Amino acid sequence: MGPNNNEENRSVALYWDFENLHAGLAEAKYGEGIYSKPDNRFKAQEPLIDIQAVVELGSSFGPIAINRAYCNWQWYGRYRDALLQSAIELIQLFPPGSSAKNGADIKLCLDAAEDISRFSHIGTVIIIGGDSDFMPIAQKIKAAGRTLIGIGTRKNTNRHWAKSCHEFRYYDTLVEGLTTEEAQKPNDEKGAAPALHANPAADILKRAVRLLAETKGEVWVNKASVWPMIKRLDPTFDSKEHGYANFADMLKALDTVVEVKKGESDHIIKLR
Repeated sequence: MGPNNNEENRSVALYWDFENLHAGLAEAKYGEGIYSKPDNRFKAQEPLIDIQAVVELGSSFGPIAINRAYCNWQWYGRYRDALLQSAIELIQLFPPGSSAKNGADIKLCLDAAEDISRFSHIGTVIIIGGDSDFMPIAQKIKAAGRTLIGIGTRKNTNRHWAKSCHEFRYYDTLVEGLTTEEAQKPNDEKGAAPALHANPAADILKRAVRLLAETKGEVWVNKASVWPMIKRLDPTFDSKEHGYANFADMLKALDTVVEVKKGESDHIIKLR
């Protein structure tokens, strides 16, 4: 496995079957079978995927080492900024015929198999897509002792593929959780200072603690894991730029956002 088999230092590899996810969202929005019509498929696509939500979920499992998306990108230019912001490597696939699939799942599986054999530091593999074609690679990833997480839309995900993962997250639930949280803010926090909503430090702290809590399945998370998570969400984040001397100072100042108490070996944190 390599000299460093410590879970904390194992990295994450994300592989996106991008068109598969986009097609599922397009059909959920406009009706079943709509996307597969050539008039709808071979034209500039509107951005429907919340890329940041998926990448942030990936970050909650460890530092991202590989973040690769497979698609015929000529129709997906409107995703450009979101893809750049999340530092996703784009793999261009041209469909071999007017109605043929672009073969993303085959190329994705070959790459994932090669990557886990080359890089012992990859501890978690995340495949974003709902095809049953991913079942053979699921077996390979598990045989190599890595953790496999699947992400796909509820309607378009093959049940057997979802069951073959160590853990499967439905994209719908992932994004619903975020929009519900946003929608509740004004009512739940009417008494809070309005400036707090616009405070990037408060925002990133909440995202980091929420993602860690979801991943661990516990409300309280170790204080020591929060700062590395913040840096994974935004490598440019510096507490000093937001008026805090250091992370400890930032936590003290944001005590309306999180509660900190002493745990068994480290301080622990939860969202208020």
